[in-house]
Amino acid sequence: MRMGYDGLSGLVSSRLGKDPRSGDLFIFINKPRNRVKMLRWEPGGFVLFCKRLERGTFEMPRVKNPGLSQPIEYGQLAMMVTGFSMKHARKRRRF
Repeated sequence: MRMGYDGLSGLVSSRLGKDPRSGDLFIFINKPRNRVKMLRWEPGGFVLFCKRLERGTFEMPRVKNPGLSQPIEYGQLAMMVTGFSMKHARKRRRF
């Protein structure tokens, strides 16, 4: 978790093969899952969000095909960052 703007944007382009200036939010979590960094391009430059937990861990959303890159929904991101458990959460049908 030592990387800053340049290191994380380089990681996005080299390891993930994505454009860091696409406007997508790229989330990086350390192995103990107590620190998270989120990188996003906005007009004018990169924005880097950081959060370190004093206790507990970030719970990752369940995915069907684990890999380097996984898309998640805004609601899942909000629940992950605020500390809600996604284990028993379920999405309701809307139509």
